[in-house]
Amino acid sequence: MHTRIFFFLLITITLLSCKSETSEQMTHEFTNDLINETSPYLLQHAHNPVNWKPWNDGTLKEAKEKNKLILISIGYAACHWCHVMERESFEDSLVAKIMNDNFINIKVDREERPDVDQVYMNAVQLITGGGGWPLNAIALPDGRPVWGGTYFKKEQWIRVLNQISEVYRDTPEKLVEYADKLEEGIKSLDIVSLNTNEANFEQAFITEAISKWSKNFDNDKGGINRAPKFMMPNNLHFLLREAYQNNDEELQEYVNLSLTKIAYGGVYDQIGGGFSRYAVDTKWHVPHFEKMLYDNAQLVSLYSDAYLITKNPLYKSVVYETLEFVERELTNTDGTFYSSLDADSDTEDGELEEGAYYVWTKPELQSLLKEDYVIFEDYFNINDYGFWEHDNYVLIRDKSDTEIANDHGLDQNELSKKLAKWKLLLLEERAKRSRPRLDDKVLTSWNALMIKGYADAYRVFNDSKFLDSAIKNGNFIINKQIKEDGGLYHNYKVGKSTINGYLEDYAATIEAFISLYENSLDEKWLTNARNLTNYAFDHFFDDVNKMFFFTSNEDTSLVTRNVEYRDNVIPASNSIMAKNLFKLSHFFDNEAYAKTAKSMLNNVTPEITQYPSGFSNWLDLMLNYTNKYYEVAIVGKDAHEKIKTLNQTYLPNIMLIGSTSENELPLLKNRYVEDETFIYVCVNKACKLPVSEVDKAIMLIKE
Repeated sequence: MHTRIFFFLLITITLLSCKSETSEQMTHEFTNDLINETSPYLLQHAHNPVNWKPWNDGTLKEAKEKNKLILISIGYAACHWCHVMERESFEDSLVAKIMNDNFINIKVDREERPDVDQVYMNAVQLITGGGGWPLNAIALPDGRPVWGGTYFKKEQWIRVLNQISEVYRDTPEKLVEYADKLEEGIKSLDIVSLNTNEANFEQAFITEAISKWSKNFDNDKGGINRAPKFMMPNNLHFLLREAYQNNDEELQEYVNLSLTKIAYGGVYDQIGGGFSRYAVDTKWHVPHFEKMLYDNAQLVSLYSDAYLITKNPLYKSVVYETLEFVERELTNTDGTFYSSLDADSDTEDGELEEGAYYVWTKPELQSLLKEDYVIFEDYFNINDYGFWEHDNYVLIRDKSDTEIANDHGLDQNELSKKLAKWKLLLLEERAKRSRPRLDDKVLTSWNALMIKGYADAYRVFNDSKFLDSAIKNGNFIINKQIKEDGGLYHNYKVGKSTINGYLEDYAATIEAFISLYENSLDEKWLTNARNLTNYAFDHFFDDVNKMFFFTSNEDTSLVTRNVEYRDNVIPASNSIMAKNLFKLSHFFDNEAYAKTAKSMLNNVTPEITQYPSGFSNWLDLMLNYTNKYYEVAIVGKDAHEKIKTLNQTYLPNIMLIGSTSENELPLLKNRYVEDETFIYVCVNKACKLPVSEVDKAIMLIKE
């Protein structure tokens, strides 16, 4: 009976929620242990009256020694509702006293510690059926969760803290009992069993999965038929490839509709380039204004490939403008990429307001644009369609350049000049406003995604500055983020790398290095990719189910050791790893890599049909098995030029390997002929006769 009462209490509570002292510290009334951290998110909370501590062995040991409950609050620097809860509760002295008296309070940057975030996110999802950030959980002194939720108003938060403190003081055994059951539930999640059935990947399986998935397509506005709308670049990238490779015109139309509507929407920064997190509505209009590096990295790759297929100038503009945004606002002088820009910025009255940096009023625009305002108004919908709130407009398009030019008696060149002038004018005007806060920590995995984005843009547009940026950042990872033992660090800030790498760091970096090799033919990238792969096998691989754990076997144990395998906004680290192994098995003729990739895909196949959009990167890998996959080796003095020419055709089912001299890699050995350049097209370890013309090689690939 007592257990039932406690469970009812938990449900009721849940339903209530939808270094030494420096002169700088002395200017603040409060300073806690977060002052010694480098994460911008943690530093934002360093002067809260809450006695926040970072997540580390020392803090966890303190909780056990004092036998106090642990309060874990997780968020990230660009999180709007994290800022709201900080203002309402964590800056309040009364709330802080309750927290300090009853809990060991730990602040976690989810981007620095995705492992900790996932454990408590799983707990909150089991308790409430949902999740999000801020993520707030309460755990026993041993770290096992007993309660959790997301955002709480101040009064709700106080009530929760007092109730749980009372239960722990009077009947702690009830919390222990609940923790035991919740721990079982957490450990039952994300379990992947070895699929002992024979791997048999068929196109019919993919077709059926897409058929189920397509019932949720928005064939009017693109994306999925609901709000909020996330771009989900990996979903669209897979569908783009599937539609092209298998001649599905209806699917091609849907993908291009989605890409066009997203590029027209307010979710794309029409003035400064780059993408916000997601749209809160169905027409891609009003964004959640935070800009994340990982979204923009993946969308650059997606729009680059889409341009290669369609030659749509809109897609090229998106790539170039987005990379200009990344260079202008998310790139350090050392070539590293910052993590994000906040959704909020300061208004004239000093308050933080979401989107204030990006929106416009009609009088502002009329004053700035003068005689051009009428055309601008039509182009960017300064009308009911583009209206947001409080006299503000979020710029959104609903007509092509051709339509606008025709409607206003302009030729295309005139309109292009006006557009360039408008964007420069408004960008300069916007720069006078208070900028959104920058999260300037550097994450290895996200930087690797951006390397891949730059490399893909170089492959498609043959603009050397893109490859230069990719190589500069790749060298940063090699020189700064690879440890003495060959492993990776996860983060970098103010010259320090402090967190051991996660599987996402290895998977994304290996993928980026493979891409750098295919575009530069510099073998150091391939060698480093292989070395990191072997390190991942040593420290992350589970011999039982042939998958990779998210955390290294050298990391301090958490409640559970997760296997991340479902694709999300970023593809799962295991799906990226499986694709890497597939490619590396071809580069190095490594049968163990090939078997592991196939086994990993086979393991997740039974779950794909239940939720296809959660496995799009796996489905992309499956296309390598259902369609012919070609090894294209280019050997000779003109290898670089022939690769550039080959890359002007969309060929998603090939891997590229090449050399301008003798080379011992399996696919290149004994193939160099002085003063000649030959292209070898191979499939299933059988090669066609070498050709010297790129168009003939393409014909062999497409036959």
